[in-house]
Amino acid sequence: MGSVLLVAGGGSAVGLKATVAAATSAVGQDELLGSAKPELEKKNASLDGAKNILLVGIDQRPDQINGEPLRSDSIILLHVNKDHSSGYLVSLPRDSLVTIPAYDNTAQKFAGGRAKINAAFAFGTRGLKGNDALKHGFELLTMTVKELTGITPDAGAIIDFQGFRDVVKVLGKVCMYVDTDTTSIHKGTGKDGKPAAPFVINPDGTLKRSIPGVKPNFYAKGDHCFTPAEALDFVRQRDLLGDNSLDYGRQRHQQQFFKAIINQALKDGLDSPTKLPSLLTAFGKSMTIDTGGIQLADWALSLRSVKPDNLVTIKTNEGELNSDSIPGLGSVEILSDDSMKLLQAMKKDDIDEFLLGHPKFVDPA
Repeated sequence: MGSVLLVAGGGSAVGLKATVAAATSAVGQDELLGSAKPELEKKNASLDGAKNILLVGIDQRPDQINGEPLRSDSIILLHVNKDHSSGYLVSLPRDSLVTIPAYDNTAQKFAGGRAKINAAFAFGTRGLKGNDALKHGFELLTMTVKELTGITPDAGAIIDFQGFRDVVKVLGKVCMYVDTDTTSIHKGTGKDGKPAAPFVINPDGTLKRSIPGVKPNFYAKGDHCFTPAEALDFVRQRDLLGDNSLDYGRQRHQQQFFKAIINQALKDGLDSPTKLPSLLTAFGKSMTIDTGGIQLADWALSLRSVKPDNLVTIKTNEGELNSDSIPGLGSVEILSDDSMKLLQAMKKDDIDEFLLGHPKFVDPA
């Protein structure tokens, strides 16, 4: 996202270099991949060939920075083909049943075992706070993704949805098409006209009951321009979607939102000398990146051709629920044989060929 924003405006080489330097200075960088980092980093890291980047979205609230486990809200593999002309966003359902490797985060040991994939981030964060929690959570999740797919991510990033509220605040709005009626379980309006929670939420994030007298926010199918608060609320929703797509719907909306916010930034930010610096800073503060041993500016310049129109959003399981009930875990999502073939095609950079034979995996939005 940042690379598109940085270089899409073109301009002189000197101006481009200055823009890249300004933007990358705002981006947080840390060792996220840990022991799962590519072997190339220990040798001569290169941007040649296809690349895979692990993107982890979190919705970190202030009361979750106290050593309590922090779960990943979304898990996306971004595959960039070998000529760096196209990108493919593949969301892994957070309830996917996977094998999580054994792990010691220095505060608590995890023996390993079968669990939902978003639990990997949580097991890595147990007993830790702040950046230490994020680093260990990301490392264990990366190990889990590697175990599942055979893919060693070349780089990784934590995306804080709270930070994206500031991005939208700088832009003023973000406009996108809402593909199904969406009712918020988090935001609503009470009888007195003041903001109020419309539902009581269970500790696991599921609905417990509605709160009488509170009207939940409702985003009808159609074109919308979201305020910062509405945008953050919309991308959180999974329970009350009109098409009953649950987590697949939330994945789809998050992917669509990422593309929409890039388009809005290109439209409203690049040509505004007063807005652009704040926009670059907001983007930077919303992310923490592990570059895999390659300079961030080099990543930005290398991926400058991957514009929103060249980003293909892909649905595992063709976007259809494939659930099972596992004792001790509850309802889990089983990745189909074709979904596993998709991930193998990503590893081999044969994803175009796979999609030609499996068109239902492509999200047309």
